[in-house]
Amino acid sequence: MTDLIHPSSVIDPNAKIGKNVSIGPFCVVGPHVTLGDNCKLHSHVVVEGRTTIGEGTTIFPFASIGHINQDLKYSGEPSELHIGKNNVIREHVTMQPGTKDGGMLTKIGDNGLFMVGVHVAHDCVVGNNVIMANNATLAGHVHVGDFVLLGGLSAVHQWIRIGDHAVIGGMSGVEADVIPYGRVKGDRAYLAGLNLIGLERRGFNKEQIKKLQRGFNLLFDGKGTFDERVANVKEKFGDDEGVQAVLKFAEEKTKFPLCQPKR
Repeated sequence: MTDLIHPSSVIDPNAKIGKNVSIGPFCVVGPHVTLGDNCKLHSHVVVEGRTTIGEGTTIFPFASIGHINQDLKYSGEPSELHIGKNNVIREHVTMQPGTKDGGMLTKIGDNGLFMVGVHVAHDCVVGNNVIMANNATLAGHVHVGDFVLLGGLSAVHQWIRIGDHAVIGGMSGVEADVIPYGRVKGDRAYLAGLNLIGLERRGFNKEQIKKLQRGFNLLFDGKGTFDERVANVKEKFGDDEGVQAVLKFAEEKTKFPLCQPKR
C-alpha cells in the first residue's frame, strides 16, 4: 500500500494495483481485480469480480463495478469485465461481467464518459469515445460502436446494435438496430435522420456528409424493396467509405430489424 491509498479502504492482497493508483476512503477492491497505472477511485467505490480497468480511468463515489450480473440464468461462471483506458465513470454507475451465453465478457472501450446512474449490463460491447448521459441503460448483449452518444434516460433493448457515430435522443426506447451515423428519438425510437452535428464535430467534410445524406435518402425513402434499395445505393455510392459502413451494417443478419423512419 502507498500514501495514495486511504487506510479505510479494503484492498484484497491478491488484487493487482498499477503505478500511481489513487484509492480514496471506504473503497473495496476484490481479489481478481486489476487496476492499471494512474487509475483513480474516489471514495466509496466498489470493484469486484474478474474486472480489469485500464490506465488513467477515474471512478466516482458509489459506483458498483464488476459485481455479478442480473441475468437469472447466471450460475457463477468466471466471466469477466474489461474496461479500457482513460474512462470517466461517474456516481452510481453499474457495470457487470458477462455470461456463458454471451462470450463470458463485458467489454468497455477507451475514452468513454459514463454519467451518473448509467447501467451497462452483462455481455455488452461498448466502443471507444462513447458518452452515456445520466441514467442511460444498456440491457444485456448490446453492441455500441465508437463515438456514440446516448442521451439521458434512454434505454436500449437486449441484443440491439448501435453503429458508429450514432446519437440516441434522451428518453428514447431503442428496440431496433441503429445504423452508423443515425439519429433516433422517441419513446419507441424511430430513425429521425443522420447525426449531422456529430459528423461535423468529428471532422467529416461537406462532401462526405452530402454523400451520406444522399445514400440515406435512397436507402430509406427510395422506391422498391429494401434489398433493391441497398443494391441501388451500392451502385451509386459504393465507393464511399461512410455509405459502405451503413450498407455493411444493414446487411448483417441479426436478431432485430433496423430502426426505420417514422411514416
